[in-house]
Amino acid sequence: MANVSIKFNNKEFLLSCEDGQEEHLQELSSHLNEKFDKLKSTLGNIGENKLLLITSITTMDEYFETKKKIDQKVQELKNLTEKFKELKSLVYEYKEKKENEIENLNEEQKKLKNQLDGNKLDYEKVIEKAADQIENFLTKIDSENPLQ
Repeated sequence: MANVSIKFNNKEFLLSCEDGQEEHLQELSSHLNEKFDKLKSTLGNIGENKLLLITSITTMDEYFETKKKIDQKVQELKNLTEKFKELKSLVYEYKEKKENEIENLNEEQKKLKNQLDGNKLDYEKVIEKAADQIENFLTKIDSENPLQ
């Protein structure tokens, strides 16, 4: 434990604190002394005990106001976190839906390609058959009507 000499209301006090906390203790006591002196100059000499009480109440009021603001910010952060989780979930759902749509479209495209390939083969067969029939017809005409 370390000992720290602080000055409060023009009086010296020796306080103990954990090692390494000396500077922090001096900072806190300096801040409290400033509040005390400010209230003393504002309110006059109404007695040390009453000034200490008012200083304590003022400090506690600041503490609770700060705590209230922190609690509000924590709640806002929780709300934002929930909204972010919802948004993230929606994004993943949307992504999955679009991936399924793409997969379905790819399947439909394959089916159409196969159907077109089949139609092309059928068309080529029809053309080939028609060409054979025309050739046979021309051969038949040529054989029936030899050139003179």
